[in-house]
Amino acid sequence: MTQEQTARDFFEACETGKGWDVCHSWCHDGATFSCQADALADTTTLAAYADWMKGLLGPIPDGRYELKAFASDVERGSVVAAAVFHGTQTGEGGPVAPTGKSVASEYAYVMVFDGGKISHMTKIWNDVQALRALGWG
Repeated sequence: MTQEQTARDFFEACETGKGWDVCHSWCHDGATFSCQADALADTTTLAAYADWMKGLLGPIPDGRYELKAFASDVERGSVVAAAVFHGTQTGEGGPVAPTGKSVASEYAYVMVFDGGKISHMTKIWNDVQALRALGWG
C-alpha cells in the first residue's frame, strides 16, 4: 500500500469518527500529534486526537468533511490533506447545550510517514473561529 493510500484510509476513518480503535492500523504505536490551537493544546498523541474527533461527532452528529486537496510528497515522506469540516451542534455533549449553530471550518493535516505508517501528524486549524461559529467561544 502506498503512503498516499494509507493517508487516505486514515483520513477517512479519522474524519468520520472511527476513533483510534480503527485508525491505529495505519499508524505507529505512539504516533505523535501537534496543533497550535487552544482546543487541542493538551493533545500530543495521534490516538488522543482520533478519539477527540470521534467525540466531536456526539454534539455535531452531522459532522462531515469536504476534501479540497490531497497531495503526497514521497521525497519527504509526507502527505497533506486540506479540507473543510461542516456541521451543526444539535447533539448533547458539547461545552454548552445544543446551540443549533453551524460551522464550516478549514483545516489541513500534514501526515509524516516512517516505514509505511504515520508516525506524526500536524493539524493546521483556527479553532477560535470554529468554536465561535458554533457558539462555544
